[in-house]
Amino acid sequence: MIPATSLTTDRSPRLWAALWCGWLAFWLLMLLVGLQEYQRGGGHRLWEPVVDYGTAALAATLVAAIELRRARRHEALLGRPLQWLARLAAWLPLTALGFVGVMYALRHAIYALAGHPYRHGPWADVIVYEAVKFAIFYLLFLGVHFGLRSYRAWHAERLRTEHQARLAQEARLAQLTQQLQPHFLFNALNTVSSLIHTDPDLADTLLTRLATLLRAATDAGQRPTQPLADELVLLEAYAQIMTERFADRAHVSWEIDAAARACPVPTLGLQPLLENCFHHVVERRLAPTHMVVRARLLEGARLRIEVEDDGDLRSEPPVYGVGLNNLALRLQALHGAGAAGASLTLLPRAGGGLTVRLELPCAC
Repeated sequence: MIPATSLTTDRSPRLWAALWCGWLAFWLLMLLVGLQEYQRGGGHRLWEPVVDYGTAALAATLVAAIELRRARRHEALLGRPLQWLARLAAWLPLTALGFVGVMYALRHAIYALAGHPYRHGPWADVIVYEAVKFAIFYLLFLGVHFGLRSYRAWHAERLRTEHQARLAQEARLAQLTQQLQPHFLFNALNTVSSLIHTDPDLADTLLTRLATLLRAATDAGQRPTQPLADELVLLEAYAQIMTERFADRAHVSWEIDAAARACPVPTLGLQPLLENCFHHVVERRLAPTHMVVRARLLEGARLRIEVEDDGDLRSEPPVYGVGLNNLALRLQALHGAGAAGASLTLLPRAGGGLTVRLELPCAC
């Protein structure tokens, strides 16, 4: 069903220019055909068919302009074609009489100015003949008119739906991004609170770093994606806070391909990968944990990011936590699933530990 949508593009100058050019071309074609028939019939005054077709074109243009204005009042009926056609065809008898009257009045006036009488058959025959021709022309006009308006309505509705879908996706991405910030803040404040009594100076230093990080995260949170280089600034600040807390028990190495730094990634999307290592590995073991953050470009313009640790992988299979599940939802909203979309996988590391692998398109 055609939606009853207001046609905001109905008055587009290009659209109307195209319609009127088509209308003019139609009447020029009619005039050429009329001239050819007139000459074949032995006529010598070529201005006569010009007047006949010219007055028909003027009267038809007047009717078309009136009907276009009337049609705007019935756009709500585009989803019900029969009712739309019935409304516009309701005035067909009166419109036909007006068309015939205007056309013949113009012809009589022009012929009189030229000093020639305009002869035609009895008025009853003229009115019936011209009214039938006009009715056929009028119904064809309504059909074309309905097709054009229906297409414009469908096109406008599709654009509106796509716009609403984009707005909904942006709102969902913004919501998921904002959910990451409280989750990060909770964990970072826990880190600081554990040091307040045992090492106040270090706690003060970490609070300063946390304030700097939160300012950057708040600014970055206004956009769903940002270059990997900007994301790494936030991730390195988070890593500094966490490694200070765990002192000699945690170390982070960085292996970043320079060509990958321009690739867009979800804002605050890498933090859950590293946070997963600190929460599930470093906090639960006394032995030192080495973590590696890698990023490189693959064939086919895809970016691969890995965060791995050398901890002791538990016997149960690894599963998503709150942060990784949130990130998976954001990736699906941004890039979709499947081979061409984004993926987030947990892989056991050879020799012990876990690798969290993120792959997504790189449109840099």
